[in-house]
Amino acid sequence: MKCHEIDYEILGHDMQIVEVELDPREAVVAEAGAMNYMEDGISFEARMGDGSRPGEGLFDKLMSAGKRALTGESVFLTHFTNSGTGKKRVAFAAPYPGKILPLNLASVGGELICQKDAFLCAALGTEISIAFTKRLGTGFFGGEGFILQRILGDGMVFVHACGTIVERELKNGLLRVDTGCLVAFTPGIDYAIERAGSLKSMFFGGEGLFIATLQGTGKVWLQSLPFSRMADRILEHAPSSGGKSRGEGSVLGRVGGFLSGD
Repeated sequence: MKCHEIDYEILGHDMQIVEVELDPREAVVAEAGAMNYMEDGISFEARMGDGSRPGEGLFDKLMSAGKRALTGESVFLTHFTNSGTGKKRVAFAAPYPGKILPLNLASVGGELICQKDAFLCAALGTEISIAFTKRLGTGFFGGEGFILQRILGDGMVFVHACGTIVERELKNGLLRVDTGCLVAFTPGIDYAIERAGSLKSMFFGGEGLFIATLQGTGKVWLQSLPFSRMADRILEHAPSSGGKSRGEGSVLGRVGGFLSGD
């Protein structure tokens, strides 16, 4: 199925929204809960499957739902269709601060491999499936687990990442990255892991025990701040079980508490 040709606009800087413009009978599929707002005339329906194969039966839909369950995503995708007349708009927002990356699959070979929670929305006709990592060690220590998302098609797809997105193009080259910073890559890239230097570097270098290696020819997209790292920083400064944050024992903490009336 050829993907619908949709227009779009990215709004905002650090907590972005993608606003998709649909002609009559055009549709877009999105992760459950991603919709931010939509104009009158847009109808939506939760479906088991991405709609890329209109003639697929119940068994195929159940298989597709099972694959999505393996990635930790909802087994349903929401289909938004312009059921009115004239152009209508529907907007989608990422679930955490960062950037939305618009990609035309036709320009990257019709396929994209990305981290399992990166997909946001795509033109109807896009196939959202899974890809297994080829090496056992990569699955255990690669930061993304055994399962990645595979997105196939020839239309627009939108993925999101935390922090700033960096695009790098490799030409039979090698790139080493933090295991949590990988967002997406094209099929010509081989994804693996290696030990982070000597034992001293592994335990005291602050870069973790392993780093990811990306080798081959193709494009790679990286994020500057993995969401797990941001969550860890927030938990470090969250109030303890006694109701006080860890910084309240310091002089500055006492001064801040005095000024606020605590």
